[in-house]
Amino acid sequence: MDELHEVVEQRLGSAGSRYTRGRRRLVDELCTAGHPLTVRELLHRAETLSTSSVYRNLAILEACRVVRQIPSLSDDGVRVELHEDLTGHHHHLGCSSCGDLVDVVLPEEIESALARATAEVESTTGFRAEGHRLELFGTCHSCQ
Repeated sequence: MDELHEVVEQRLGSAGSRYTRGRRRLVDELCTAGHPLTVRELLHRAETLSTSSVYRNLAILEACRVVRQIPSLSDDGVRVELHEDLTGHHHHLGCSSCGDLVDVVLPEEIESALARATAEVESTTGFRAEGHRLELFGTCHSCQ
């Protein structure tokens, strides 16, 4: 976790921002959650932070590529997670009933097939892909 905080502090410093106690708290909560959180969930977990502080700090963390937003399937708007280059490449399973979003790492053979498909799309369209995300939507075990 110390290495994560060093990288975050470096990214913020490069952008002229400080790694404040509130920002560190948000990073800690996102790291320990292990899955994307809504702002409401973050506020519940970090009760000492005000709503405006959470939104302001998330905007700064997002601009510095520390966190990223993921559209939610529920009324919660978006979910937030640590940026993929800090946590490792993964995808999401989204429940269209409860809105839960869970991280999933795909087997290497599937990632390889996605890379081949991406290369084919690039060669036929001239589009240059910078990455990919796969989000599967359906009904989680609890909601079935």
